[in-house]
Amino acid sequence: MMDMWFCILLLVSVLNIGGALSDSTYLIGLGSYDITGPAADVNMMGYANAEQIASGVHFRLKARTFIVAEPGGNRVVFVNLDACMASQLVTIKVHERLKSRYGNTYNEKNVAISGIHTHSGPGGYLQYVVYIVTSLGFVRQSFDAIVDGIEQSIIEAHENLRPGNIFVNNGELLDASINRSPSAYLNNPATERSHYKYDVDKEMTLLKFVDEKWGAIGSFNWFATHGTSMSRTNSLISGDNKGAAARFMEDWAEQEGLPNGSDHRYRGTVVTGLRQSRLYRRVSIIIPQPHENVYELEQLASSFLASGGRHLASSESVSQRVRDRQDGKPKFVSAFCQSNCGDVSPNVLGAFCIDTGLPCDFNHSTCNGKNELCYGRGPGYPDEFESTRIIGDRQFVKAVELFDTATELVKGKVDYRQTYLDFSKLEVTLPDGDQKVVKTCPAAMGFAFAAGTTDGPGMFDFKQGDDKGNAFWKLVRNILKTPSQEQVACQQPKPILLDTGDMNVPYDWAPSILPVQIIRIGQVVILCVPGEFTTMAGRRLRDAVQTVLTSDGSGEFGSNVHIVIAGLSNTYSQYVTTTEEYQIQRYEGASTLYGPHTLSGYIQEFKKLASALLNGKSFGSDLQPPDLLDKQISLLPPVIIDATPAGVKFGDTSADVPENSTFRPGDMVAATFWSACPRNDLLTKGTFSLVEFLDSGTWVPAYDDDDFSLRFKWSRPSKLSPQSHATLEWRIPETVVAGVYRLRHFGASKSLLGEISHFTGTSRAFVVL
Repeated sequence: MMDMWFCILLLVSVLNIGGALSDSTYLIGLGSYDITGPAADVNMMGYANAEQIASGVHFRLKARTFIVAEPGGNRVVFVNLDACMASQLVTIKVHERLKSRYGNTYNEKNVAISGIHTHSGPGGYLQYVVYIVTSLGFVRQSFDAIVDGIEQSIIEAHENLRPGNIFVNNGELLDASINRSPSAYLNNPATERSHYKYDVDKEMTLLKFVDEKWGAIGSFNWFATHGTSMSRTNSLISGDNKGAAARFMEDWAEQEGLPNGSDHRYRGTVVTGLRQSRLYRRVSIIIPQPHENVYELEQLASSFLASGGRHLASSESVSQRVRDRQDGKPKFVSAFCQSNCGDVSPNVLGAFCIDTGLPCDFNHSTCNGKNELCYGRGPGYPDEFESTRIIGDRQFVKAVELFDTATELVKGKVDYRQTYLDFSKLEVTLPDGDQKVVKTCPAAMGFAFAAGTTDGPGMFDFKQGDDKGNAFWKLVRNILKTPSQEQVACQQPKPILLDTGDMNVPYDWAPSILPVQIIRIGQVVILCVPGEFTTMAGRRLRDAVQTVLTSDGSGEFGSNVHIVIAGLSNTYSQYVTTTEEYQIQRYEGASTLYGPHTLSGYIQEFKKLASALLNGKSFGSDLQPPDLLDKQISLLPPVIIDATPAGVKFGDTSADVPENSTFRPGDMVAATFWSACPRNDLLTKGTFSLVEFLDSGTWVPAYDDDDFSLRFKWSRPSKLSPQSHATLEWRIPETVVAGVYRLRHFGASKSLLGEISHFTGTSRAFVVL
């Protein structure tokens, strides 16, 4: 009898499994990996400010990947980078590694790599001269960290491939973006502008990934706002507002028990602005309920003094980060991807003059004629960390809302098309009655490029909206390269400051061959563009592709098609404006490299890709971008030696937490340690800083350097000094559990002979109530 019941149960189980498999639309897999890079000495990518040198970690950077496959059919890979942008050289080397590992399964056609556009990540990983001048050339450590991280995130996603479903949802987010070049936007036709309620795109589109076994395992969303909540003077590595939003959502998912099966002993309530919500943010699951006897806590804390520096046997002794505990289940991966952010700022209070407090000049973003006095203000002004948190939090809250209410099932083919184009001489047929044929131009940057934006002003006497230039800077320009009359005519009305497309010493200054790519997952179509499209440029591109996909009458795509732009993908070629915006020559127009017909060229070629996708035809070209790795020059000096004063060990405190200290949520706790250069070991699987909690006599990790609340700041007493300090600052979260805590620092020192030695040290203990 028991055997019969066993057989019946076994049969039912098999039938249930079979039914679940048939209900799943795709194979889906998600993965993520650290790409933080060197946290010292390296210039940051984005603002082109030579003085913005990395000196610590706000929170770590990651590559986040999803893979979607039809069982036995096509598959696509999308990688979202906590980096300023994708890099052609990085993309080439990732493709080479994937081919070595997986053959032709993953290649340039079906793999997309997109950057979130943080301006607070290490530079030096792109291959063209103009993008690595301020980083003193190529930085191999930055490059390797990104390539390795992308590869590892794809491997993890590949190994996690399981049956599952995808849901899509979208909605408006109104308070996380404004147009930073409204005068250029207003030059677009009034009839066109009247079709839109706002002068920036307010819609967020989100994909929710649901694993058949584990339930919801992650989400990727696209929303346009610049990664410039952190200013051009910030020196801590940070994912800015989108990286922060990803941290908040992944922590929320952990507290919610996603993926299914988590056992959490504590839940804390998130404060979003001034309002309470049901959302949760991470407090380490090992923290028990708070002590009730404050006196006992104070006595306990006073018994733990600073440990002093201690040598570690190897980097493996460095504490693994708090989030690396997986309990045999996949981790929740949430990516906040970039879209057509070209003219979109997160500094939503507007731009003001720092000398008078008055609004900047509307047309030129100057203050008494000076661009360097005009700055945009974020919602947390004057605290850029608070602005980053607020804009990240607003994206996070909207993403959770879309995640929770996503009901539209993604279904249909998985497909892709990709090709390379030479944008230095692309023939473009203009969509007018005469069908006039024009050409794009070799790359060049205008005078207004040097003026910067209200997110990060430039220097000297440059200003946005300059369509003339001036004699002095033209003379300086001519020392490098005098543009030809043909180039001057092609780029009109842009006055050329740098003729980068024709500069190739010591190697190419700017790209000419660019990738364009479409990824399709059912009714979701992702347009991967190698630059920053402005709001209206993105709208025109999306509309053109949608018209192609929906106007053939086949019913393959309907009114429910979701078209998103994935900006800064696969390589980087600066900005793309509309022709009308280009005439105004603000920063975005001056940075539209290939002339006034650049957008028309993109629209023409994406329409061809969309048509090929729709009709099942192959599409491509024989063009290939150059691999300039062997030509790269690096002028960044290596770490020579680390040292401490006589009688002092690495990891000793030089400024400890005050004795018998008691803190409360919102307070800042800090301690400074004798340290060594973070370039000696990136601690990719570890952490430079840790907040530890005393649990039944054992110190356990609670917060690390991937937490928004904990900052790792590194400094030298002088530029060439072998001595250095690490300061750990912990802004105690509102969700903290009362108890005894201490700060711990990890690092790696380098001897004169090049030997790397790891160390650690702790502060004295303190009480949090």
